[in-house]
Amino acid sequence: MLTKSTFLPNRLLTNLFISSLLFTLNGCLPVPQGPKPGSRPAQPTSEHLTLGNPSLATTIDPDNYLIEKHQFSLSFNRSRGIANWVSWHLSPEWRGDAARTKTFRPDPDLPAGYSTIRSSDYEKTGFDRGHLCPSEDRDSNPTDNAATFVLSNVVPQAPKFNRETWKYLEEYARKLVDNGNEVYLVAGTGGSGGTGEQGEAKSLAAGKITVPAAMWKVLLVLPNGTDDLNRIGPNTQVIAVYIPNQQSAAERKWESYRLSVDELEQRTGFRFFTNLPIDIQAALKKQTGSNY
Repeated sequence: MLTKSTFLPNRLLTNLFISSLLFTLNGCLPVPQGPKPGSRPAQPTSEHLTLGNPSLATTIDPDNYLIEKHQFSLSFNRSRGIANWVSWHLSPEWRGDAARTKTFRPDPDLPAGYSTIRSSDYEKTGFDRGHLCPSEDRDSNPTDNAATFVLSNVVPQAPKFNRETWKYLEEYARKLVDNGNEVYLVAGTGGSGGTGEQGEAKSLAAGKITVPAAMWKVLLVLPNGTDDLNRIGPNTQVIAVYIPNQQSAAERKWESYRLSVDELEQRTGFRFFTNLPIDIQAALKKQTGSNY
């Protein structure tokens, strides 16, 4: 798998710099349009970015910093101390019975100075160290499972939300895989100010770690197969949720937080499915998942 480019033409570097600058100034990136209707999609450089890079993350902007691991890809935000999003592919090959590692640690793939966050920064705060890519989605072997415990894949989550609503959605995705499917997922954060066991907080560790106001996730579901991009059509199953990061969120089932991907894009400023033809993007983004 390709991880980082070792050479970039000057024109591409310039374009990446402009995109990063626009993200910083406007809060969102230029909208990638994707392939034209009916055209063959370009092949992605990472399994976990098969459907696209939601924020056009690069290794230039510290608040939209791209990390591509074997287990998942993510955009890290140095100012917030958490990820903007994490993207991963879930298929039978990633499932197994490896034990949960439980060793939270700084991400060694972040540049020096990008993060001074430690696991202890979460202690006695009233918030869980909540996974974006779940531990149980990467239990085929101990190395893959341990990778999910890097702190770039962790955000402060209200305990009841994390242990109930978010957990049940994670379990639903794995059940889809157990029933003969593979799933492409992106999960991320929005806003600041969540409510944990000790009340509301906007940040932890003297401001180093932003407490997100909401968590969101997008799932695209396919029957097991190959050539995934070219198997996705306008009726492919899509589910998106946007859930308040609050203890009270657990009073409702995760299904009640569904929305269309169009709506999620408006709330987050990110763009999904950009590696797909525009007409298929449009059809998928109108789904609300209410039939699933």
